[in-house]
Amino acid sequence: MAKKWIGIGSILVMLSVMIGAFGAHMLEPIIGEDKISVYETGVQYHMIHALGIILIGVIAKVFGEAKLLVWSARLLFIGIILFSGSLYALSISGLGPLGAITPLGGVSFIAGWICLAVTALKKV
Repeated sequence: MAKKWIGIGSILVMLSVMIGAFGAHMLEPIIGEDKISVYETGVQYHMIHALGIILIGVIAKVFGEAKLLVWSARLLFIGIILFSGSLYALSISGLGPLGAITPLGGVSFIAGWICLAVTALKKV
């Protein structure tokens, strides 16, 4: 489990860098400053939570694997897809209804961090 999540997290960090660079160098002139701000928020949360997935993998390697650690990584991954993905799509397409998906990603992030906190508190 640990190696898998460290690998997935690393790929997600790389994608965050690539998506961010694409936005800064190619997309901003096309979609404008207002929408690029939404896009950049997606990139920021993408990066933070991808690093969180790597952290979960490291924690699993050091302290042992637990079901809640697996769920923590899964929920952060789902959060990246729903939260950041919806912000990317919203900023590029301008389709307002896509914004309804974003809070689901935020809830996934929160639940993932709660799973990590519970696991840490149980291990102490």
